[in-house]
Amino acid sequence: MKRCAILTMDNLSDFECYDNLLDAPLAELGWQTQLVSWRSISVNWLDFDAVIIRSPWDYQDDADSFLAILDQIEQSTTILHNSLATVRWNIDKTYLKSLAEQKVSIVPTLWQSNFVAKDLSSFFAYFNCQQLVIKPRISANADNTFWLKQPTAENSMTQLEAVFADSDFMVQPFMTSVIEEGEFSLFYFNGEYSHAILKTPKTDDFRVQEEHGGRLQAITPESALLVQAKNTLLATSREVGEIPLYARLDFVRVANPNGDDQFALMEAELIEPSLYFNMDDNAAKRFANAFVERMG
Repeated sequence: MKRCAILTMDNLSDFECYDNLLDAPLAELGWQTQLVSWRSISVNWLDFDAVIIRSPWDYQDDADSFLAILDQIEQSTTILHNSLATVRWNIDKTYLKSLAEQKVSIVPTLWQSNFVAKDLSSFFAYFNCQQLVIKPRISANADNTFWLKQPTAENSMTQLEAVFADSDFMVQPFMTSVIEEGEFSLFYFNGEYSHAILKTPKTDDFRVQEEHGGRLQAITPESALLVQAKNTLLATSREVGEIPLYARLDFVRVANPNGDDQFALMEAELIEPSLYFNMDDNAAKRFANAFVERMG
């Protein structure tokens, strides 16, 4: 039986993780799985035929070390999914700029460095809005993500300066559809559509992750969303030079003045997205088949 490491973090007790649902379908296809923390210093990557990045949800705390570990894996004979090249492209959210250049609709974004207090008012003016989101360019699980309302934004100034004074960050108008309807996530394995969910935040919050009280609902996406997601995946594949083993594409609805609703890409998640195998009875099996097909 071949061996596959499921790359995770030291402690998942504060998170909802469904990677164990891969164990049975992969075993049926001749693959034994083992959870391995990316921070482990004792692991020999040559003990595994493949490594699948799944739930290292603390990588943003030390992105350089995380990339160094992935480089070690790729330098060995072990096959890494998704590839290091894909991870390097996806780890900094400036990848959204390159997708926008390929006609992918994204949430309007300002790319900034080294936050200073006097700039905050100019961000509201730039987008002509009353609510903003400010977050790091390298982040996961909504860490250090701020939802700011113009009348009270200055109350967060100390935190903003502490987090972003010497780092890169992004500024976006707050998309009210996130709380009015939710965020759509579509999942693709080897370029093929698998399933979709709608994630909605709890009352008075904007974060849709389960760990922050978000709610999940399995959905059948409307045709316009499927078209946009497929075009986004194709653009992503052109950028990284390959079709990723797994991709989660997150969208929000944007009203169009013409009356036709459109969707804007929030994130193209190619590193460690939850793939919500629990939300579709056949999702884990589809993933296992896609993985084995890819491994040849």
